[in-house]
Amino acid sequence: MPTIRDFVEALGRREGVEAVIILGNDGLPIDSRVPPGGDPDALAALIPNVLRACDQLGATASGSGLEMGVLEYGAGAAVVANLSPNAKLLVLARPNANIGPLLYDLKRFRAEIAGLL
Repeated sequence: MPTIRDFVEALGRREGVEAVIILGNDGLPIDSRVPPGGDPDALAALIPNVLRACDQLGATASGSGLEMGVLEYGAGAAVVANLSPNAKLLVLARPNANIGPLLYDLKRFRAEIAGLL
């Protein structure tokens, strides 16, 4: 049976993916794969506030919280997702990365990924 480490490594090897971080609600990394010089602790610490704001927007606009979102920057994209009530995901991708297949797989296999935790 695969582990969360196997998932993080496999996701990190996808074309265009620069970093992968699984984190808890407290903003602490559970597991990560970042490039040399990357700081998974600093990145993970930002995500709970981002997800809280997105949950509030969703609750106000549609009555439900965020499942997954994409934030696009000049230097690439950030995919954030709620995997379970206690685990979140951050994937950073390069600017020209085709993240469509990544988004599809994350949506399709969210329950299986959460089951690894």
